[in-house]
Amino acid sequence: MRLFIVLLVFAASAWGQANQPLRLEKTIELPDVQGRIDHMSVDVKGERLFVSALGNNTVEVIDTNAGNRVKTIHGLKEPQGVLYVPAVDRLYVANSKDGSVRVFEGNSFTPLKTLDYGDDADNLRYDSDRKRVYVGYGSGALAEIGGEGIKGGEIKLDAHPESFQLEKDTPRIYVNLPKSRKVAVLDRETRAIIATWPVEMTLANYPMALDQTDHRLFVITRFPARLLIFDTTTGKTVQRLPAVGDCDDVFYDQARKRIYASGGEGAISVFEQQDPDHYKESARIATVKGARTSFFSPELDRLFLAVRRQGTQAAQIRVFAPVR
Repeated sequence: MRLFIVLLVFAASAWGQANQPLRLEKTIELPDVQGRIDHMSVDVKGERLFVSALGNNTVEVIDTNAGNRVKTIHGLKEPQGVLYVPAVDRLYVANSKDGSVRVFEGNSFTPLKTLDYGDDADNLRYDSDRKRVYVGYGSGALAEIGGEGIKGGEIKLDAHPESFQLEKDTPRIYVNLPKSRKVAVLDRETRAIIATWPVEMTLANYPMALDQTDHRLFVITRFPARLLIFDTTTGKTVQRLPAVGDCDDVFYDQARKRIYASGGEGAISVFEQQDPDHYKESARIATVKGARTSFFSPELDRLFLAVRRQGTQAAQIRVFAPVR
């Protein structure tokens, strides 16, 4: 009887895991990485993940296929944002402490250039059509970096920019400005703010994702923990849903019409689209307290979750495979 109960519990647990929208595929340990881990980027062709180990002042380079670390880039100053640009085989690293963006050759990691932005260089994005890198920094600006790491123009903002998304086929950029409690809509050709959308009775709108096909912008706030869904054609909020707490990254899975949001509360919120105006949280997958940054690669079809060192447990990258 006891054996039957054990087998029943095991079968129920296995069934529950199999029916989750994300399956833990592997865990990659980073034994000597200390402190907070921030944002990530991926080299799809080379199957490499780049991890901003902010508290360790390093970028960790991981072979996603083999499941091990292949390189550590030392000498950084609290790296927050990292971006690999395959078109030019360059790695860009944005540093909070000295406000620099450092450019490395993408294979040898030879330092090529350092661009000084003075303070709090943060998120990085690449505009493949216009061949520009954008970096958010300081008390309020997005700066352009052109070919060969040349500084370009800037778009001034009234607060420090957190996550931002570039719309393809239009010059729009959507920017989270948590200190001024809004989303700013920019025109990257005229370098002007063309609209602002308030987050109303919520605070700390840090992560953001975009579904350009259905004209939906996904913003997660921390106080209270909410997913806000904006119609990008009108700027109106079409839905608000409870979400995982202390969220720092959110991604849209276009193929499955899903949203993945990682939170330091210790979970990943998974939302499913029913139609462009209606979404529901289909699962909340337990992770580790403090694991709030992640990266979803549609090309590799994997979600990478950063777990910082806790006590004797080494820092990790947990690799999840979407199911269904």
